[in-house]
Amino acid sequence: MHLHRNPEAGQATSEYALVLIAAAIVALALISWASTTDALPAFFNSVIERVVSIANG
Repeated sequence: MHLHRNPEAGQATSEYALVLIAAAIVALALISWASTTDALPAFFNSVIERVVSIANG
């Protein structure tokens, strides 16, 4: 019985790892930016105000 090994078998795993690393870098950059500006709290406040105004009619 011969087992044929695919030379690209580990390629998908390494690609997933690279995607996860890239996503972590983007998340850290976003967290860093959000912690130094007032943009995120202002955005959430505007969303809440909009929802309340729609709920009140």
